[in-house]
Order: sequence, then structure tokens, then C-alpha cells
Amino acid sequence: QVQLVESGGGSVQPGGSLSLSCVASGSTFSINTTAWYRQAPEKERELVASITRNGRSTNYADSVKGRFTISRESAKNVYLQMNNLKPEDTAVYYCNVGTYDSLTYWGQGTQVTVSS
Repeated sequence: QVQLVESGGGSVQPGGSLSLSCVASGSTFSINTTAWYRQAPEKERELVASITRNGRSTNYADSVKGRFTISRESAKNVYLQMNNLKPEDTAVYYCNVGTYDSLTYWGQGTQVTVSS
């Protein structure tokens, strides 16, 4: 199993920045991809960004392209740098990993609030 812990959420004004961190533990050797999802109130959870284990491939939702950057220090440590935040970025952000044997794990989520 893989355990995930997110941190770095908080409140910021529009145009501000936040950096989220996801730390994995347990069977981290099995991690294939890591992703950030978010879920706003009364909306479905959506993919924000993803990165492969070797960091060579990334993917972003159109709504965050040019503003958010996903990066990794290792398979155990993945980050999401969020710049030029907008009120519509307000959501609970979840770290997610997919393993080589097609299992999925989720973190507990961290709240991001963008408001003036």
C-alpha cells in the first residue's frame, strides 16, 4: 500500500501563489504516476496535473496551463506550484498515485481558498 500526505494549502488573494506538497510512504517502488486532483463544492473531482515517475511526462488541465507546475524530487515527493491563483481555483486538492499493478491511492486532501 501507499500512504499519501498533502500539505501547503491555505488562503490567498487572487493573483497569489501557493505550493502544495505530496509525500508518499509505504510501497513507493510501485508508483507509476502521481497526480493532483481538485474538488470544488458541488462539483465533480477533476484532474489538475499529472507526472510520470521519471518526471519526463506531465499533463495539465486546460484551466491551469501556464499557471500551475507539477514537479517531483523523487517518486516520494511531488509538488504543485500554483501561481496567479483565481477564485475558481478554490477547492480541496488531492494527491493521487497510480501503481504499476493498476491500484490507486488518495491523500486526505488540502484546502485551497482564493478570495479577496
